Amino acid sequence: MSLKSFVAKPFQINKVELWAATTIYAFAVFFLATDRASNKYLFDEARIPFNYYEDYFFPQLVRYTLLYLAFLLLNFKVAPKLIRKEALAQSIFLIVVTFLVIGTVFGILDTYSKNYLFNQYNNEQETYDIIFQGSFHFAFWLLLIFGFYTAFKYAGTYLLNNSEAIQSKYRIITRDAVVAFVLWMVSMFLFILGDADGVLLLGWGIVIPSAIVVYFYSFQVLIPRVLGKKRPYTSYVLKVLLLLILATVPVAILVVLLIQDEETALGISMFNTAFQLFMTVPLSWVLFKRHLKGNEEVYVLKKELGRSNANFDFLRSQINPHFLFNTLNTLYGTALQENSDRTAQGIQMLGDMMRFMLHENHQHKILLSREIEYMHNYIALQSLRTSTSPDISIQAKLEDVVTDKFIAPMLLIPFVENAFKHGISLKHKSWIRVTLHCEDNKLYFDVYNSIQPKQDLDPEKNKSGVGLENVKQRLALLYPGKHELVIRETLEEYFVHLTLQL
Repeated sequence: MSLKSFVAKPFQINKVELWAATTIYAFAVFFLATDRASNKYLFDEARIPFNYYEDYFFPQLVRYTLLYLAFLLLNFKVAPKLIRKEALAQSIFLIVVTFLVIGTVFGILDTYSKNYLFNQYNNEQETYDIIFQGSFHFAFWLLLIFGFYTAFKYAGTYLLNNSEAIQSKYRIITRDAVVAFVLWMVSMFLFILGDADGVLLLGWGIVIPSAIVVYFYSFQVLIPRVLGKKRPYTSYVLKVLLLLILATVPVAILVVLLIQDEETALGISMFNTAFQLFMTVPLSWVLFKRHLKGNEEVYVLKKELGRSNANFDFLRSQINPHFLFNTLNTLYGTALQENSDRTAQGIQMLGDMMRFMLHENHQHKILLSREIEYMHNYIALQSLRTSTSPDISIQAKLEDVVTDKFIAPMLLIPFVENAFKHGISLKHKSWIRVTLHCEDNKLYFDVYNSIQPKQDLDPEKNKSGVGLENVKQRLALLYPGKHELVIRETLEEYFVHLTLQL
């Protein structure tokens, strides 16, 4: 299951959270039961008798249990309803009750685990006030941390679920960037929850976002620009190094504003520069190369698969009973007119066309002259059927190609077939004009035909020409960026213009 599919299902996330919380609770209880460490030294300093179970073990056990149950309540019952804006009054009530219970229970427990405080203040009431103020402050801090966790979780889930839409709008924001950002947010939350050292927390907050920025700027801009150079990796490293040097002072100033410690700020900034140069930069290069190789393999596979499917579909659309029966009927009618030469010519042209479709159509490229010869045969064969009608005009000016120019097979004929299918009527005036010529390495191909109204009962009325969608697909696969196809239609005429870089 992909990460995106995983986060798209709340049940899966809830299950992981339940297992994680239960595991943490179990380990906490285990270490509490096996580790004899305690706060006994604080009692000894205050010269107050210490009982391990009464003053440490049981208070800690109740704390862990209460925190575990509060997390289950807030995370699986309260937070989802708040996000969905359901039962707001009930959810707010449960949050307030949780706050009061944690503050009160922790305060009572602290009267045992912090019994030594009673010797540090003037009277018992002042001590109780200090203890319960601390417990309620701690309860508020826990709810605040949980709020941050919930915000991170749902923000990360939203970003991952909508990574494709975000990337389509902002190309530089890839799904990997979103995942990295979400993981960074989670790690920051864990550091805050664990009360990590301030310098470590600040360093992590600076270094990781900087690494994300360097990685994706390298991936999208820097590396693609240096690939054509003599020493691409050296050029890439020098460019990143220059950017890192320029960013050293601004990063140091930012840290100084946060912690008011110039020496620590400069150290964090220098560490950030070194980390990006020796870790992020080479990692970005390696991952880009792997990405480039993977994309090339996928492109080749897609191209071959698309070519095979397109050729198969086109061959299947060509060799069909309608074409064969119509041709045979034409030859039969010609034979009835007692013109055996024309009949023999028609049979010969049909045989040439069938051999072309069955054999040469399987090749990736064929001579352009063979494609033109096939079109000549097709137009001539169709002209046999229309030669007796004076209202039909068929003009074909196909320039002979002497040089060895190659083209994908059966790429031009669909436009001619479409012209005959929709442009010829034995009852109405109609015309077809086909021109083809080459100049340098470019082929210019034009097809004009009249448009004949279809009968309402005609099953072909709403269908497009034979193989037109197929040939568009093949052009996109075989000649990306090397062709221009213009199709225009009026009430009386259909026009196709194709420019092809051979």
